[in-house]
Amino acid sequence: MDQEYRNELVNWLTSMGLRPEDSQGISMIAMLGVSLIIAAIAYLIIRRGVVKAMNLVIQRSSVTWDDVFMKYKVLEKLSMLVPAMVLDLLLPIVLAEHKLAANLADRLINVALVILLIRAIYSALDAVNEIAEIRDVSRRLPVKSVVQLIKLFLFFVGVIIGISVLADQSPVIFLSGLGVATGLVMLVFKDTILGFVAGIQLAANRMVSKGDWIQMDKYGADGAVEEVSLTTVKVRNWDNTLTMIPAYALVSDAFRNWRGMSESGGRRIKRALNIDINSIRFLTEEDRVRLSRINYLKDYLPRKIIEVTEANAGIADIDVPVNGRRLTNVGTFRAYLTEYLRHHDKVHKDMTLMVRQLAPTTEGLPLELYIFTNDTRWVVYEGIQADIFDHIFAILPEFGLTAFQNPTGEDIRSLRPVNS
Repeated sequence: MDQEYRNELVNWLTSMGLRPEDSQGISMIAMLGVSLIIAAIAYLIIRRGVVKAMNLVIQRSSVTWDDVFMKYKVLEKLSMLVPAMVLDLLLPIVLAEHKLAANLADRLINVALVILLIRAIYSALDAVNEIAEIRDVSRRLPVKSVVQLIKLFLFFVGVIIGISVLADQSPVIFLSGLGVATGLVMLVFKDTILGFVAGIQLAANRMVSKGDWIQMDKYGADGAVEEVSLTTVKVRNWDNTLTMIPAYALVSDAFRNWRGMSESGGRRIKRALNIDINSIRFLTEEDRVRLSRINYLKDYLPRKIIEVTEANAGIADIDVPVNGRRLTNVGTFRAYLTEYLRHHDKVHKDMTLMVRQLAPTTEGLPLELYIFTNDTRWVVYEGIQADIFDHIFAILPEFGLTAFQNPTGEDIRSLRPVNS
């Protein structure tokens, strides 16, 4: 039927006084213009009608994931396939008498269809990646790595199909050639392949996810994970610098992930204060009376005094300090700290709570606090830790204790004899 229309158009142009050879060319141009107009009309109907209507439905829907697809204009990019498909149907008919031009146009349009389709799929994959980030799926699965790998795969598929269409050869031929070049491909894309395998391992074992605080001294990384991609892991350090770590390095090398601390709800304080050993002594009766007025010692001191008295019963020369048991100011101070921390509203009561002595050093007797705060936020944690040690240093004199401190210049100057 197309040939009949062509012949009628040629006869009409010839009757208008044009030469037959000119009528053939003009008729082809006219039909080519009609084909382009039909393709444009089809595009406008899809773009202005169908796509616009679907976007209105998406905007009014209660779900949010479809808004992401609209943001990346997936439907708009799919609508670009329509005019290409129309031209793919009409141009071979219009150029039927020009086999070479028809064949070339058909191949070019097929390549364009492949490019437009892959472009639309890329946008859909970007939307899927953003939806995964919004819903925190990327914390459990390497969505971005999978998306990047699919994009890379589609790129190679598109190139192979495009070349096979232009060369009018089966894609199998090019795929077999690609198999021969596998060694070269693995060498060129070594980081990509290792990164993808590492991404699967990281996700399967939940080793690292977006938002985790990791520390990897080898690469100078100490901060929050911002992005886990196919080849690298981006870490924003606490000084706002960025560190890029190869994904496979997180599998092959050791690193510290603080996610367990955050999920547990408790953050450890492990800090010691050094007590001047010269200030350690036994408690006197006056000390016991004074310290018994401290709320956190009102249960401890009477119970401990009864225990010591029973232990010392029947011991000769009990008035000699080395005979029998005695309460010390450092032991009482340690008992006070334990009760103080047990009643502290910022200390986690269900985790280890301990005040212990470490081995004495040249800088005194270390008295270490091993506790967990019930707030893992860094700034809040540091504030809790500072408040606790502010209190500890302030009450040391109440127990007759002093903190060890190396002599300062003022201490040295105070030793000089004063001239009379």
